Formats: sequence, C-alpha cells, structure tokens
Amino acid sequence: MLDRAARRAVSAPLSIWVVSDGRIGMENQALGLAEAVQRLTPAAITVKRVRWRPVFDKLPSALKTSWMLDLSSDPTEPAAGEVWPDLWIATGRATLPMSARVRKQSGGKTFVVQTQDPRWRSGAYDLIVAPAHDRIEGANVLSITGSPHRVTAERLAEGAAVFADRLEPLPRPRVAAMVGGRSRAFDLTEGHAADLANRIAAAVEAAGGSLMLTFSRRTPEAARTIMTARLQHLPGQIWDGEGPNPYFAFLRFADHILVTEDSANMAAEAASTGQPVHILPMIPLKSGDKFARLHADLRERGAARLFDGTLEARTYAPLAETDRAARAVLDRMKTS
Repeated sequence: MLDRAARRAVSAPLSIWVVSDGRIGMENQALGLAEAVQRLTPAAITVKRVRWRPVFDKLPSALKTSWMLDLSSDPTEPAAGEVWPDLWIATGRATLPMSARVRKQSGGKTFVVQTQDPRWRSGAYDLIVAPAHDRIEGANVLSITGSPHRVTAERLAEGAAVFADRLEPLPRPRVAAMVGGRSRAFDLTEGHAADLANRIAAAVEAAGGSLMLTFSRRTPEAARTIMTARLQHLPGQIWDGEGPNPYFAFLRFADHILVTEDSANMAAEAASTGQPVHILPMIPLKSGDKFARLHADLRERGAARLFDGTLEARTYAPLAETDRAARAVLDRMKTS
C-alpha cells in the first residue's frame, strides 16, 4: 500500500480544501496560504464554510460533532464518489473540531494545516502556521510575522486596473488609510475618531498629497461618519462600502499606508507592498501586548513605525511570509 507521500506523488494536481467560518478576514488567511501553495505547484482549491447551530456554537471543541453543524455549512467530508483532499488548510475556532479529526478520518491521506494558534489539541495538526506575536511553540509550529493573506503584486495590479482612472491622477504622495474599529483589545470612540481624522488631514495637507480611505466592518458607524465628514475635503476617495471594493487598488497606488493598530491582518498586508506603513493608535480596552510585538517586528524590518504626523519616504524588503509558509507546507508534505 502506498504511503501518504507516494500517493501524492502520483496524483496531480494537488487538491486543497480551504476551511473557515466564512468571515472574510478569517477565510482570506487560509485562502491566501492555499493560493501561495498553488503558485508553487499545480493545485485545485475548494472553499468550505463551517457554521455551527447557535445552540452548539459555544460548546468546547471536544464536544462538537458534525450533526451539530448549521444547515448552511458546506460538507466537511467527501460526498459519494469524492475523496479526501491532499491538503486541508483551516483557520478559526469553528474549524477546530473537524481539523483535529481529519488525519484519522482520511486514513492518513490528508495533510492538515491550521493557521493561528488553535489553543486546543496542538498536536492534532500536521502543521500550525501561527503569528510570531502569539508566541506558540512546538515541533509542528511555523511562526511567521503577521498572518497569511491574499495580497500579491499580481492581485494589486488587477485591483488597480479597475480604479486607475480615479486614483492614478491623484496628487502625490497618495496616502491610503485603513481604519478598523472596536475589538476585544481596542475601541474607536467618536472623540478618538475625530482626533485621528484631524491628524491624518494635517499630514496629507502638509505633504500636498491625497487620501484614499476605507473602513472595516468593525468600524462604529459614528466613527465612520465623523472621519468621513472631516476628511472628505481632501483630494482622493473615501469608500462608502458601495460598489467594487478598492482595497487592493488603494494598496497598489499608495505612497504611504496608515493602518489602525487593532488589525494584525491589515498591518501584514500593508507591509507586503514595500511602501512605508504608519500605525495609528486606538483606545486600549485591555493589554495589546501581542499587537505591540507585531508592530515591533515590523519596525525592526523597517516596514512600519508609529504615526507621528509626518510622511517621510523609506524603503525595506516587502514582507513575504505567506510565500515562506507555503514553501514550508510543501516541504513538510514531502517528508511526512
């Protein structure tokens, strides 16, 4: 009987299942890693979305079984005539019960990767791709700066093409501002939103540049309204959530990128562009040590610094941690 490595050697392309709860920020971590693997070897990617029925959602992962899944969930086991994938890449708490059992259920066929710190049964996965700022250690752990993501030069170019007629003529320096919102660790109050808007406006006006502003789903409506009102006089574009998302285009056309400190994902994505990244402070609700560790890492790389109201050009090697993680996945698969 062929072992796992031998079975992969005779099957092409590589089959990959990307599993998450469907939230964009979560799904993009697993999907970004899968796409990076696909850039290195032929692969077919299937996206699976897992949701638990509300009554079971808060149960410990050890108690959850597939019959507790919401009817809107995608099957996380092969249907009749299908086979288990070669590679399972999952992210988030909702996926843990399935991820922890895949190796056994697949008869050893499937290589299981979990992104983020699972904080449960860490030995159940072939590889954990975790942010270095989470400080998880183990023989099956690969620590990376930030999290896997989907930002690539090709994707930025594709996004830029859609908005080129509006963004390319903007006065330089073009400043992209990525604003998050309330989380367990941070808040964006009305007063703080006004202060951030004033500081951003002063920097853009002093530089004679333009602003490209976008908000996250977590941005409080009041903060969004205040910042929009105070910044709409500047040359540029403020995305109101309608129509195509200009996020990739903003990153591509930016000479500077401002990112609120509540989002590790946005900071890592911004640092992958090679453009100067400026960290905007938020209101702390509890210890933000892990975010501080990430920002310190980015500062050491020359990628980021705390926003001080100035927009000075600087260069650094763009962050390429998603590609490094993809190479590690394939190397581990060859030797498992």
